[in-house]
Amino acid sequence: MKMFVLLQQLFFNRIGIVSSIVVITWLFWKYRTSLYVISKTWRRDLRGLRRGVRALCKIVLYERNCMSIPKVFQKVARNKNNKVAIYFEDEIWTFQRLEKFSNRIANYFIRKGYQKGDTVALLLENRPEYVGIWLGLSKIGVITALINTNLVSKPLYHCISVGKVKGLIFGSDFTNVVNDISSDLQNVQLFKYDKLISEELSNESEASPDAHIAQTTPKDTILYIYTSGTTGLPKAANIKNSRMYFTATGINSFLELTDNDVFYNSLPLYHSSGGMLVIGQCVCFGVTVELRRKFSASNFWSDCNKHDSTVASYIGEICRYILAAHENKPPVKHNVQKIFGNGLKKDIWNDFVEKFNVPQVYEFYGSTEGNCNLINLDNKFGSIGFIPNFMNFIITVTLIKCDEETKEPMRNADGFCVECKADEPGILIGKINKKISIHHFDGYVNSKETSGKILRNVFKTGDSYFNSGDLMVKDSLGYVYFKDRTGDTYRWKGENVATTEIEYQISGIIGPKDVVVYGVKVPKTEGRAGMIAIADPTNSINRSKLASELKAQLPSYAVPLFLRVMDSFPMTGTFKVKKNELQNDGFDINIIVDPLYMYDSKKVDYIPMKDVYNDIIEGNLRL
Repeated sequence: MKMFVLLQQLFFNRIGIVSSIVVITWLFWKYRTSLYVISKTWRRDLRGLRRGVRALCKIVLYERNCMSIPKVFQKVARNKNNKVAIYFEDEIWTFQRLEKFSNRIANYFIRKGYQKGDTVALLLENRPEYVGIWLGLSKIGVITALINTNLVSKPLYHCISVGKVKGLIFGSDFTNVVNDISSDLQNVQLFKYDKLISEELSNESEASPDAHIAQTTPKDTILYIYTSGTTGLPKAANIKNSRMYFTATGINSFLELTDNDVFYNSLPLYHSSGGMLVIGQCVCFGVTVELRRKFSASNFWSDCNKHDSTVASYIGEICRYILAAHENKPPVKHNVQKIFGNGLKKDIWNDFVEKFNVPQVYEFYGSTEGNCNLINLDNKFGSIGFIPNFMNFIITVTLIKCDEETKEPMRNADGFCVECKADEPGILIGKINKKISIHHFDGYVNSKETSGKILRNVFKTGDSYFNSGDLMVKDSLGYVYFKDRTGDTYRWKGENVATTEIEYQISGIIGPKDVVVYGVKVPKTEGRAGMIAIADPTNSINRSKLASELKAQLPSYAVPLFLRVMDSFPMTGTFKVKKNELQNDGFDINIIVDPLYMYDSKKVDYIPMKDVYNDIIEGNLRL
């Protein structure tokens, strides 16, 4: 009897084991894709979560204590005191010196009658005083409008007027451009920096305006930073104290910066990357910044070595310029362990990292005003960051489907947007939550421009999201890749063409030369034809090879019809090509002095435009 019970137990135990194995095997098979993704991404996701939580804790404390940037810097300056805040050329600015200078600025403008809520525009080249000026103004609650130093005439006046500025501080180098619009600045008080610093500011009190600082809050606007104006006049984005601290904290935590780091910055201080993200490390966390007046590709690494910089910033095509400047030169020795920025193109990514032996690339995505922020933490080639597949309860950015032609978000039968699947291109959007600062969208000075960037009733009635206007693709592992800006695509022969994809192909053919692709209108035709602009002062491009390679690599509709060879491109101060200006020129041989060519599909070559221009205009040539 006992033997029977024993055998029965063994039999049923065996059945239990077998059943368990079957169930476990079935579960593994059913969720094999998810398990594979987790196995590949769990380290990345946990790393991001750990650094994100660290940043969030700092932000929560900041808001609970009703801090502001002036309050934070006051604390940093007291703690760091004689530590170097900014290296600039042959100057050394300690935190104590920056604190005293900013106090002089604050007291000077108090004496001039400026009050909380007033706006002062700042038109000045990169220098330590730039930081001290807006920091001092922020101590008395005055907003500083950071003006692009490349602007003249109407765009310059537009930025001053849209910001409703009461005063304008400008450097002596900008005397002529200010004089050109002086008749329109009757109600704006002008402060020439050199005169200000030499005659009045040097005698101003260095005492901290504590009573004014105490009145500043996280919700106060501290800066106006303008969009680049690649497709129109610049828009003034509201930068509140809380936003500046949030972005600075995010970078500090995700890059794991320490008190020993030196951050090299050659980007303009009127731009968010250089003036807010990098300078934010100095102002909010006491990180030393090495500042250059203007970017120089040939001096980039020697500058970094001057003060042993460990981190360096980049944007746009800067890395391409640096790579070209050191072509056929011996390896460069440096201490830079991390580079941080956006716009590092895939065609030079590996070349740059290998040639200069850069251990870590922190490519990020973000806009001055938006709440869609991503960052690449693990050197994933070509990626601008990641969206974890299993943390939707934390991550509030996503991709939604859009119409191929209009680029407008698509809606389902219930009127809601549709989330993209893996490898499906879509618009990046970020959820707006007014209760959580990191999910705010503070918008622009112009309320109409603000409302134009908000999508409503996206996934449920009553919700709202910031529309980045940028097309992205997310792969199965959650890595996100920039595809194109919705305004940078064009439609030709019934098909949509993504300009960045064509630029990538062309760069692979012609090598390290600057190239942009855009659509231009052609009389008596539908859509826009593709046009290439190449910066090649010697006009050494092998046009026949370019044409044949493009024909081999691209669909026929995607081969750009026109080619323009230029000495250089019209650029914004943040190294972005003014495509709108090039588009307005079109292919008009009456206004363009650069060499122009048209793609001949029969000859598979780019032939001189003058030979076919009239036929194109009159519609006699089949395109």
